[in-house]
Amino acid sequence: MNQTSSSTALDRYFSISARGSTVGQEIRGGIATFFTMAYIVVLNPLIIGTAADKAGQFLGDGSVPNLPLVAAATAFVAGIVTIAMGVFGRVPFALATGLGLNAFLAFGVASQMSWEDAMGLVVLEGIVIAILVVTGFRVAVFNAIPAQLKTAISVGIGLFITLIGFVDAGFVRRIPDAAHTTVPVQLGSLGNGSLTGWPTLVFVVGLLATAFLVARKAKGAILVGIVATTIFAFVVELIGDLGSQPGKPNGWSLNIPQWPGKIIDVPDLSLIGQFSLFGAFAQIGGLAAVLLVFTLMLADFFDTMGTIVGVGRQAGLVRADGTMERTREILLVDSVAAAAGGAASVSSNTTYIESASGVGEGARTGLASVVTGLLFLLAMFFAPLTDIVPFEAATPALVIVGFLMMTQIKEIDFSDFEIAIPAFLTIVLMPFTYSITAGIGAGFVSYIVIKVLRGKAKEVHPLLWLVGILFVVYFALEPIKSLLGIG
Repeated sequence: MNQTSSSTALDRYFSISARGSTVGQEIRGGIATFFTMAYIVVLNPLIIGTAADKAGQFLGDGSVPNLPLVAAATAFVAGIVTIAMGVFGRVPFALATGLGLNAFLAFGVASQMSWEDAMGLVVLEGIVIAILVVTGFRVAVFNAIPAQLKTAISVGIGLFITLIGFVDAGFVRRIPDAAHTTVPVQLGSLGNGSLTGWPTLVFVVGLLATAFLVARKAKGAILVGIVATTIFAFVVELIGDLGSQPGKPNGWSLNIPQWPGKIIDVPDLSLIGQFSLFGAFAQIGGLAAVLLVFTLMLADFFDTMGTIVGVGRQAGLVRADGTMERTREILLVDSVAAAAGGAASVSSNTTYIESASGVGEGARTGLASVVTGLLFLLAMFFAPLTDIVPFEAATPALVIVGFLMMTQIKEIDFSDFEIAIPAFLTIVLMPFTYSITAGIGAGFVSYIVIKVLRGKAKEVHPLLWLVGILFVVYFALEPIKSLLGIG
């Protein structure tokens, strides 16, 4: 074998030959994973970059959204933590801002406090998970929650993301005087079930095109769908000169699709460090803050475990007994990535199921993750391009991601009402209340109550009892305050 000492060292470090791979396979796999999940550089700014905090401020302390700022930081953190996973975890797992987690942060957390305080909770969540990994307690917490409730959380977040996609695209509209109507939302803006405006047509075409690509299992389907729909939006704007809302009711809801002043720019990473570790505790109180940290941790925690096992099995890295090499290092990098996402104001970073696309191309080692991470770092120089993507071109991806998360519902046994009813409440209350916290809390509390009333209290894990009690206090916080005479 004619290898240089450096290539031999690379092979030994990443176990490339030992895992039946080659450097070429790893590079191809890393590229495939990047293009499959690069959509997050566009979607994350549209989710957290367009949501105002309690004071009406957007990320970066601005009165208006700054999408390139969020995009650059999103790509930067994804690049760094994915390279770390490759170097220390030595597995083909890529990480980036978690969809669902960012939506929860934008609509369930930042609305109660400043963005700095909200990001501080994400940092705390990552620190807590890291401690659980180091102490070996993570498995105990994982086992405390029934598997089907874990699935319900993911499904509910999928529905929540889907609703956000429909609303942000203007396909579904809130009714201003919902209290005096029979329905709280409607299709389109006319109230008669009709869709109006060219931007709505762009959304519908984009949704159908992306759905077709996903159904065909096309590589990078979601990213291709965003790019193709944006090009279509460009053509529509060129012909129609639609402008933006609210001045033009049938105009674009955020960005006007037109060529930017620049395509490449030195990335602005000023969002890094804009967090307040304990500011949320002063804003909303200790109990509420602890529950929000727990909710963030829960979603991040279980999503990661499922992803690692699923992609690990596909790559042939999971042993017959269900264990995997370097599990501690993998989980530790994932935990640090969660905290890093908060520290950089882009929301918690987590391991992506899209890593399976790289595995499908032959990736078996951490070298593929290094390649993916380097491509993310390159992508942050193209952050200005996010300013040209209108909601109507990006939100079809949210609907499709929601569908992909919804497919897990088949793992819930709806013939067993003891688990099916809590799972159902978890799923439906997330979109119906616009709160992931409410869905998780309702699922946990109803599960415990049903088990107790059925005489099966012993089946409830002690940790779940603790969490359930915390959620009861959380839901009854205002009556408790009133009873105790606390303002």
